[in-house]
Amino acid sequence: MGEEFTLKRELGLLEITLSGVGSILGAGIYVLIGKAAGLSGNALWLSFLFAAIAAGLTAISYMELSSMFPKAGAEYEYVRNAFGEFLGLLIGLLVVFVEIISSSTVALGFAGYFEVLFHTPAIPSAIALILLFTLILFVGIKQSARAAILMTFIEIIGLLVIISIGLPEMGSVDYLEVQSLSGIFEASALVFFAFLGFEEIVKLSQETKDPHRTTPRALMIAIATTILLYILVALAVVSVLDWRVLSTSSAPLAEVASVALGSNAFVILSLIALFSTANTVLLMQIGGSRILYGMAESGSLPSLISWVHPGTRTPWVSILVFTSLSIMFVFIGDIAIVANLTNFMVFIIFITINLSLIWLRYSKPDIERPFRIPFNIGRFPLSPLFGILCALLLFAHLSLEVIVYGFILLLVGVVAVFIRLKSQGNSRQVK
Repeated sequence: MGEEFTLKRELGLLEITLSGVGSILGAGIYVLIGKAAGLSGNALWLSFLFAAIAAGLTAISYMELSSMFPKAGAEYEYVRNAFGEFLGLLIGLLVVFVEIISSSTVALGFAGYFEVLFHTPAIPSAIALILLFTLILFVGIKQSARAAILMTFIEIIGLLVIISIGLPEMGSVDYLEVQSLSGIFEASALVFFAFLGFEEIVKLSQETKDPHRTTPRALMIAIATTILLYILVALAVVSVLDWRVLSTSSAPLAEVASVALGSNAFVILSLIALFSTANTVLLMQIGGSRILYGMAESGSLPSLISWVHPGTRTPWVSILVFTSLSIMFVFIGDIAIVANLTNFMVFIIFITINLSLIWLRYSKPDIERPFRIPFNIGRFPLSPLFGILCALLLFAHLSLEVIVYGFILLLVGVVAVFIRLKSQGNSRQVK
């Protein structure tokens, strides 16, 4: 059934750009900005700027790689073509880990807001949200993208409200007052989570019209838009509230709004945060199910996962697998720890992606590159090198606890890849 059908190209530049913006403007900015302010003080914007540079350098690598291999497998395809099946499958599984853990945790973040506003138990609300979006994903990618775009506009309105509140107070504090250089980089490592999501765009490549050109353009626009919004928000919040107060708040943006506009604003911003967290869950379910589909389509995972529904043209089996795993992980706790655990895996993924681009310039120079990174020394691209250095610097500022948990997950991934490739080899011998 599934082998006879493929995904349908229905998405244009506007749709995937807004999906990317919505994926980036997720739970991170609404929850983590207070914790980051406690580390960097009034220089919060510098932490966002450095995190933006680190993310942006790798996003440029994604632009060239996505134009070379416009496949739903995304990172898996890039690394497999550069370094072979073992490392490609490992990176693919790490991406799936990131999507599952993040979507489950953000679903709990949604449930927390929902509990405060409507007095409902958290865990059933989180599971209900995941199941609701699973139904939307079954219906079709066009409908899923439209739902994401609607919630993205709501997210942007919320951030514009915060920026407008802060504008009259701009200049009221010293934005270069640095608590410590280490604090700036620790905050950058934390808020790096808020920039994740641009890579979801490349996972829609097999459902995008003219992906060779559309995907790099969408990445560029999405990153530039969110960098501007984040830095303006960072300047606004420390202008309205003392960074020490922000650092103790569980709903920092809602608290900034309530200071300027009264208690009703707290409810309004909490509702916007509800849509923001929901949008993140939806887009992670889309991205996670697509990379599972892409890996199965390439033969690295069981072919059953690559089945596409003949009517809706959606990868229904991979959607079900991702949903089931997300519900299993819905009991994860502290969002700051999970954000940094996600960052641990993302830093490894981004370092490998940048290395893949550099290696492919030499190992496969003749592959068509509709988008090619500027600033090269001969074949050697400079931006991936700086992307690797930035990721290593932020990696060094993760806590020991996060690094230990991260390496355990990495080891699980290595064992899973080894078992999978060994079973594939045995099945080939039997045949």
